[in-house]
Amino acid sequence: MLQVNHKTIQIRGNLVSLRPPLVMGILNVTPDSFYAGSRQQTEAGIHSRITRILEEGGQIIDVGGYSSRPSAGEVTEEEEMRRLEPALRILNEHYPEALVSVDTFRAGIARRAVEMYGAALINDISGGSLDAAMFAAVAGLKVPYILMHMRGTPRTMQQFTTYDHLIVDIRKYFAGKVCELELAGVNDIILDPGFGFSKTREQNFELMRGLGEFALFGLPLLVGISRKSMIYETLGITSGESLNGTSVLHTLALLKGADILRVHDVKEAVEAVRLVEQYSKNDFLCGCTSA
Repeated sequence: MLQVNHKTIQIRGNLVSLRPPLVMGILNVTPDSFYAGSRQQTEAGIHSRITRILEEGGQIIDVGGYSSRPSAGEVTEEEEMRRLEPALRILNEHYPEALVSVDTFRAGIARRAVEMYGAALINDISGGSLDAAMFAAVAGLKVPYILMHMRGTPRTMQQFTTYDHLIVDIRKYFAGKVCELELAGVNDIILDPGFGFSKTREQNFELMRGLGEFALFGLPLLVGISRKSMIYETLGITSGESLNGTSVLHTLALLKGADILRVHDVKEAVEAVRLVEQYSKNDFLCGCTSA
C-alpha cells in the first residue's frame, strides 16, 4: 500500500517539506564504521565527501564520530568530540547552508555541535536511553530529534531480539518516547525504526513489511538500511557489493512511506526517490492510495 504523506519539519526556523522525501548522506569521521566508503578522517577527505553528497543531491549530511556496529570499541565523549570537530568546523565555515545532523547519543556532544557549529538536527540511536539528559538538551536547543528504536547498547543490542510482536512492540516504544519528548518540549520528532539494531535478519524484513504501520503517529519516518547485513547476508555478498540490494530496499521503503533515507550512496538514493515520486505522482495529486 502506498502511503500518502505531506509531512514537514522545522529546521533553522524554516519549514522543510518532506515531499519529495529527503536523502541524508552519511559522513563518518571514525576509523571503524562498517562501510569504508563513508569513513573520512583527513580534511581533504571530509571536503571531498561533503562536496559529493551535496553535488549528488543530498539535502542533509549526517556526521558521526562513534561507530554503532556491534564489535566497535568504546569511545569517550572527549574522543568523540575530537573526531567530530574537524568535520563540523569545515561544514560550518565552508558549507554554511548545508543541513547538518549529528549522530550522537550524548547530550554534551549535541549541545556543542549545535551551539558551536550550527548543527541542525540530532540523530540519537539510543532514543535517550544512554544519556538521561538528552531530551532536555534537545528541547533547549530547539532542533529536530531523530528517535531511533534500539534495545541495550550497540555492543549488546543483538542479545535483545526477542519480541512479543515486533511491530506492536516498536510502536509501544515510540508511543512512550514521543510522549516523553513532547512533555520535555521537543517539537520536531522523526522516527527511525532501527533496521539492524536489536533485530535479526528475518525481523528486519518483517519490519520492512510493516513499515507503513508507523504512519499512525503522523510523524516523519527515517529509514537507514544502506548496505546493511540484511542485504549482504541474504545475498551472500559483501557490503561493498550491496548497492543494488540497497536500492531495491530503498524503493520498498519509499513506497511504504519513508520520508528520509539515510544513505552511503547519495546519487542512487536520489534516483530512487525521483522514480518513486514519478510512479506515485497521480496518487499524491489526488490524495488517494494504490495497492
